[in-house]
Amino acid sequence: MSTSPLRWLLPLGVLAALVLAWALVVKLNNLPPYVLPAPGVVLETLVEDRAVLFASMLVTLRTTVIALALAVAGGVALALLFASARIVEFSLFPIAVILQVTPVIAVAPLMLIYLSTDAAVLLCAWIVAFFPVLSNTTLGLNSVDPNLRDLFRLSGATRWQTLAQLKLPTALPYFLGGLRIAGGLALIGAVVGEIAAGSAGQGSGLAFRIVESAYRLNIPRLFAALLLISLTGILIYAVLSLLSWLVLRRWHESELGGRT
Repeated sequence: MSTSPLRWLLPLGVLAALVLAWALVVKLNNLPPYVLPAPGVVLETLVEDRAVLFASMLVTLRTTVIALALAVAGGVALALLFASARIVEFSLFPIAVILQVTPVIAVAPLMLIYLSTDAAVLLCAWIVAFFPVLSNTTLGLNSVDPNLRDLFRLSGATRWQTLAQLKLPTALPYFLGGLRIAGGLALIGAVVGEIAAGSAGQGSGLAFRIVESAYRLNIPRLFAALLLISLTGILIYAVLSLLSWLVLRRWHESELGGRT
């Protein structure tokens, strides 16, 4: 993991410039808060409504984490099944692709008909998080060096020894890459599900607060909820990136090559 100050200073500088431009646009055009609130107004709203907004953030974060955990469990288990029986992969992988390419916003209202609000939102988050874990882990398990595979076979390694000592270490970087993608997608799926639930007057997550604020024209609270969603996404990505770095930093070239 690079320790260069520019890695952090450049994004922070760009972000500061964008916030400054936002504040100038509001001030120069004398825009009212219900059209475009200034950054300071958004921060004030975040502080004033912190009880409601942070409680909603915990709801969204909990849904995201549970969906991600279920996606990891299901994706890894199915990838191992695919690696052990290609006929299973040929039979089930197209179904997983269909789940991935179907817009979750289109099926979210249908889920709300047959499931409770919490279950429907969780399912939306799981659907979009499942495929990256499955596809990346499957790719990793199928990316074993043929020479090493032959060496294991000649050494008399059992099927489980080959899996534990060769295939799983090879697939680990692929899995962690898919996990980082799945973390962000799980949050997006949770937000989509909450928006659908919010349109029906149900829910309590951050996206529900966005819908509620839009209906009430409480634009500063809407922006504050959006800010919390963004911070939640950054937090999830940072945690998963740190996990990947901790696991791979001593042996895999993707992290060894990033040192300066």
